[in-house]
Amino acid sequence: MAATLETLEDLLELQLKDLYSAENQLIKALPLMASSAKDEQLRQSFETHLAETEQQVARLEQIGQAMELELGGHTCAAMKGLITEGQETMSEDASDAVMDAALIAAAQRIEHYEIAGYGTAVNYAESLGYDEAAALLRQTLEEEQLTDTKLNDLAKSYINQRAL
Repeated sequence: MAATLETLEDLLELQLKDLYSAENQLIKALPLMASSAKDEQLRQSFETHLAETEQQVARLEQIGQAMELELGGHTCAAMKGLITEGQETMSEDASDAVMDAALIAAAQRIEHYEIAGYGTAVNYAESLGYDEAAALLRQTLEEEQLTDTKLNDLAKSYINQRAL
């Protein structure tokens, strides 16, 4: 990365590094979230998203290689904070139903952060003419949006009701 952020290209590189760090942190956190989930559908959602996240990291690595960028060495402080909050939630003494609702809330905060990051990266990549990178980033953005929708549907269809 450049010593200073002077161009949109510099911002794209920083965004990619941040997303790469965020996704790698999430790979470590999702198994803990899955094991804390009591509802089988919620647990499966976390396990499915773990597999997707591993593919998302591979896409970021593909982009980094194509753009000749080293994506490692950066820590996404926001994801670190979101995961820490999630871990604090998982350590609470809560009923199974309330814990599942809390896990969804924590996961949706993470998804919303990722949606914002990928949306920004897609826009930067398109603006800079990195069409292949933009397509790969858009694929991940769509997965993140779908995960958020699935979590929201679980919460609204029955998990939040159980927690009443």
